[in-house]
Amino acid sequence: MRAALRHARYVLSDNPVTLAAFVLFSGFVVLAVAGPWLAPYDPLATDTARAMQAPSLAHWFGTDALGRDILSRIVVATRLDFGIAVSAVALSFALGIALGLAAGFFGGWWDRVILRLADTIMAFPLFVLAMGIVAALGNSVANIVYATAIINLPFYIRVARAEAGVLRNAGFVEAARLSGNGDWRILSHHVFPNILPPAMVQVSLNMGWAILNAAGLSFIGLGVRPPTPEWGIMVAEGATYIISGEWWVAFFPGAVLMLAVFCFNLLGDGLRDIIDPRRRT
Repeated sequence: MRAALRHARYVLSDNPVTLAAFVLFSGFVVLAVAGPWLAPYDPLATDTARAMQAPSLAHWFGTDALGRDILSRIVVATRLDFGIAVSAVALSFALGIALGLAAGFFGGWWDRVILRLADTIMAFPLFVLAMGIVAALGNSVANIVYATAIINLPFYIRVARAEAGVLRNAGFVEAARLSGNGDWRILSHHVFPNILPPAMVQVSLNMGWAILNAAGLSFIGLGVRPPTPEWGIMVAEGATYIISGEWWVAFFPGAVLMLAVFCFNLLGDGLRDIIDPRRRT
């Protein structure tokens, strides 16, 4: 454990950009966990007397058409957006890696069936497929998670399949097999740890895409329902006021959304370097 922590400190100190991304990610995690207690105002409280106020000392990000504090709504929305992204990516990671490992390691009909499943999903424009799933099942948070997990599934299947197909003939796998280990033990104890570095890069990228997907669904009216604070809803509500000069209503939620996606894109390389066993030598 100490060696792993020392290696993580070395990677972060060696790459200031990765360190900045981890600091930014930690800030988002704090907002997701403690957002309702950190918000300066009630995110659902309306006050028409202070509607459309520009950013000021009282309201750092201004107020919206109903007089709600935009900063408070952004802070509280972090938990929902991150919760959707984490749940969807965890679900697609667990299922996709398992299917990809089986396809790449065993081959044969496993490979054909699983690869056809991935190809079927990839045949559709992914956001359009997510729209169709949510429209058919209903725009609840659970269905947004399922739709986002489904469209991300092929990425993990392909990564795991490619890596497992190479590693199944590696020397350490043959040694483990000669030592009496069964196929499933070899997969879980020897192959799976070695596919984590590229898989974690994919996780980082998919987190950003999952947040964008949830925000996009909310933007077009198929995501989280108002008045629940959510970044995509806030951008959609503020888009109609940009022409009239109330730029802050859409700008700040959009900027935070962009910052979150940018953060996850930067995290990918750092996660790969921390987890990759070859970087610890």
